[in-house]
Amino acid sequence: MDRTYTAVSLSERQRYYELWQRTPQRSLDYTLPNLWGWQEFYGLQWSFAENLCWIRQTRPQTVCWAPVGDWNVVDWKSIFSQAPANNTPRIVRVPEKLLHLWQAQMPGSVEEEEDRGQWEYLYRQEDLAFLRGNRFHKKKNHFNSYVKAYGEPDYHPLDDAMVEDVLAVQDDWCQWHECEDSPSLRAENEAINRVLSHWDLFRGLSGGSLYIEGKMVAFSVGEPLDEGVLGVHYEKGLSGFKGVYQAINCMFSRNQGAGSAFLNRAQDLDEDGLRQAKLSYLPADFLRKYKVSIRGLA
Repeated sequence: MDRTYTAVSLSERQRYYELWQRTPQRSLDYTLPNLWGWQEFYGLQWSFAENLCWIRQTRPQTVCWAPVGDWNVVDWKSIFSQAPANNTPRIVRVPEKLLHLWQAQMPGSVEEEEDRGQWEYLYRQEDLAFLRGNRFHKKKNHFNSYVKAYGEPDYHPLDDAMVEDVLAVQDDWCQWHECEDSPSLRAENEAINRVLSHWDLFRGLSGGSLYIEGKMVAFSVGEPLDEGVLGVHYEKGLSGFKGVYQAINCMFSRNQGAGSAFLNRAQDLDEDGLRQAKLSYLPADFLRKYKVSIRGLA
């Protein structure tokens, strides 16, 4: 399993997109904007071999992620048998479908551990877009408060010309939340700036924004993961505007999410506050991921 790894780069993006389109279950983690945006923070590298893209992070320690490509045509037992006997392959962020494939091809050799903090939340598009029924009564009240205070949402799809406004909102948001004092917020800010500064180089990236009196106050950015799921990369709203998060969530889902059955709104990373916020929107399902070790094949 000797492979040559290089830093994730946009110069290989077409090669990556070809493999990504063949991947049976597409996690938000493995989108090119996510890999490239967080490349420096995690020291992300990739290697193109065996008709797959193998991914690993090198910070804070080296660990492999799941490979990208058509999992169904790979002889996994042959690949993992090449690992040295004293080097048990350990892979994180493994989507459920890949885990089941490994279990079928390598019975008795796959040890998995549920990684709840990495599960990605899946919501019905119509739930987020319209907030119907008593289940969403509190969310709808927040949305209505926004409408009462600022009028019907002035929503605009993002285009290249609006990226500067988005980055200005992100900068304001970061100053308010003191990103410089938080390694995770600082890293997220850098990832957002990296991706949005190269907006036109990513396939399928789209977004929406809210304006109040000509000033952008919120934005959301996502991309289709497959024919039925729209992934949401970032969502930010300026402090001091009541209901702004409910409004951008709803309007983005209603507009950019039209035609998608579900929205994938990423994981909670085992953060209690984030988990509570994500659960409050009543997810319909999860894209489950696992930590996996492959033993006894070498």
